[in-house]
Amino acid sequence: MNQNLKLVLWSLSAALGGFLFGFDTAVISGVEQTLQHLWNLNVFEHGLTVSIALIGTVMGSLLGGIPAQQYGRRFTLLLIAIFYLVASLGTAFAPNWSIFLLFRFLGGLGVGISSVVAPMYISEIAPPSKRGRLVAMFQFNVVLGILMAYLSNFLLSEVFAEAWRWMLGIQALPSLLFIVTVLLIPESPRWLVLVKKDFQTAKTILETIDAQNAEKILAQIQENAQSQGKSKFSLLWQPAYRRPLTLSVLFAVFNQVSGINAIIYFAPRIFEMSGLGKDSSLLSSAGIGLVNLLSTLLGIAIIDKFGRRALMRWGSIGLVVALVLVAQSFYLGGNSLWVPFYLFLFIGFFGFSQGAVIWVFIAEIFPNEVRAYGQAIGSFTHWILAAIITFTFPYLAETLGGGITFSFFALMMVIQGFFAWKIMPETKGTSLENSEITVLAH
Repeated sequence: MNQNLKLVLWSLSAALGGFLFGFDTAVISGVEQTLQHLWNLNVFEHGLTVSIALIGTVMGSLLGGIPAQQYGRRFTLLLIAIFYLVASLGTAFAPNWSIFLLFRFLGGLGVGISSVVAPMYISEIAPPSKRGRLVAMFQFNVVLGILMAYLSNFLLSEVFAEAWRWMLGIQALPSLLFIVTVLLIPESPRWLVLVKKDFQTAKTILETIDAQNAEKILAQIQENAQSQGKSKFSLLWQPAYRRPLTLSVLFAVFNQVSGINAIIYFAPRIFEMSGLGKDSSLLSSAGIGLVNLLSTLLGIAIIDKFGRRALMRWGSIGLVVALVLVAQSFYLGGNSLWVPFYLFLFIGFFGFSQGAVIWVFIAEIFPNEVRAYGQAIGSFTHWILAAIITFTFPYLAETLGGGITFSFFALMMVIQGFFAWKIMPETKGTSLENSEITVLAH
């Protein structure tokens, strides 16, 4: 098999974790009202039913670096795939609300861990010239998974009795595919060198990835491992790693204070606030999902040509413009004709900038010995902010109004623009062993 094809297939296998990440996150939208009536849930119980997976995601993102570092990236990807399979079947056959919560929480753990390990694995097997678009495949699969969940819910909603069980159980099919493909991929050569000291297997894998430079890359990894010593979580807090840690946290914060989750989760509510009727909810979900998919695909296509920083710079400008237009519409009383267009514009700029760049950048900026733990902190920050924004948006929008709420998001994107122009380093084309030098030198 062609070397490039092998590399793409390995990356796609890991990126299936992203597809299931997106599917698992979005599938609840099609069943939450049915479950509320089925089990006579009160307001608190209904909220917990929807958010329990997000709680699991926060915990999984924080803990995901531990098995990845101790037992390997491949083992952890297999663990995630099993979590997804068990969670999909468990929720589909759940006899009561308590059992349902347990398995939704398990699925959330899978989402959180996959957001740490899948981008990290792809970044460690990808050559520098292709790393951006290969890692960004993870985000593309997240967006694709969300779209497929919406489509699956629509197709299954009227086909079977107890359709909600089918909506949740159908995820078992891609979960099984994930298990099979993970069994066929190699371990990360960097983990093999750093933790297992298995230089021969690492060399064999590197020869498949980049035959011409395999010896050089292996020597760089070995030199890096010898100079840094044994990996452990406490290393992450040493002054030497302060800059990449700060960059990852800031990047994750900016990702969420853009308002992306508020817009994706509450698009129908926002459209109604702007004066549109309830019948716009299907259009908003499908339209936003499609624009997100296409713009992320654009980001993947150009990220290795123009670089991470260029995408973030121009994306920040577009995000500010779109958010200011949305805020202005609310200040003027809500323009039902233009607010959807402005939101689509926002999603478009977000998809090719933050959407395409976040997991690539966080996976690139940490040295080998602390990458698993650094990726976990960045992912944890992303998810804890996602939870806060998701929980507070309805209250803020109702109390402060759409104008002030979207003005806040716009202000945050102005600050992100300063970050992208003045602080963010460019990691395009650098090896993971030299990324530390690039980050510290900027």
